[in-house]
Amino acid sequence: MTGFTSDDIPDCSGKTALVTGANTGLGYAISEALARKGAEVILACRDEEKGEAARARIAETAPEANTRYLQLDLADLDSIKAAAAKAKKEKRLDLLINNAGIMVPPLRLEMGVESQFAINHLGHFALTGLLLNKLTKSAGKKGHARIVNQASIAHKGARIDFDNLDGSKGYLRQKFYGQSKLANLLFTFELDRRLRAAQSNVSAYACHPGIAGTELMRNLGPFAFMGKVVGAVLNNPDEGALPALMAATSPDAEPGGYYGPYGLVEISGRSAGRAIATATARDPLLAARLWDKSIELTGIDPGLAPDAAPYLGDISSES
Repeated sequence: MTGFTSDDIPDCSGKTALVTGANTGLGYAISEALARKGAEVILACRDEEKGEAARARIAETAPEANTRYLQLDLADLDSIKAAAAKAKKEKRLDLLINNAGIMVPPLRLEMGVESQFAINHLGHFALTGLLLNKLTKSAGKKGHARIVNQASIAHKGARIDFDNLDGSKGYLRQKFYGQSKLANLLFTFELDRRLRAAQSNVSAYACHPGIAGTELMRNLGPFAFMGKVVGAVLNNPDEGALPALMAATSPDAEPGGYYGPYGLVEISGRSAGRAIATATARDPLLAARLWDKSIELTGIDPGLAPDAAPYLGDISSES
């Protein structure tokens, strides 16, 4: 049985994709693959020099690629709002791939909370909320737009500590990374429920790269060299990008689906397929609480009413 490979990426001509963290690692691999298939790709990155360098690299391998840089700092709400305002001026927006992230940095605060939770989750929550109408209008009545959130197997065993989002009551880097990745999945599944309830032409998906050798490992101090080792033994960025590309482009990807490497218990593989999310990640009550807290922290409301069904339980047998 085989899974999704780079050969399965369909033609993307006529589509516009916005990829966060597109200058390196998974984001670059995702952007390059989409550009090769004809999509116009907006490389949303914090550093303009690195973003433009990534565009130049894509042009070397795909001379016909249509790419552009968009300044975006996911730790800064003003930057997120400015980036969204520019993206709304695009002719269309068909794919929003929320890929950027940080992993196990020293404790610092952004938006009043710990930086991994802020950048990996809140920044993307805000960006998605601001661009939802643009995605809806681009899809039209008969079209289809997609939102893809990059999660991680690190969500397994994680929980959301609402009483310690700023790390003031203790900070363990890996624990807070897992919390941010759990938030990515909770957000995806709640977004899917609300989009379905609204009968939207926009769908939400989640993915994870397994264990891939990328610059995410730069905060591991003396163990940062492990990134290259991981890339050689497990997944390189091109392989780690396949689940996101499947979620973003495959006609077989189901709304609300979660995709990961198709091999070695989701750690590695040269193809992608269904991934396993924990029961905690699929908890609608926890997701609804996170949704409301995210609105409170960012001041941005995606404007989607909740789907009541998951919260009511099975009432069919009640008299």
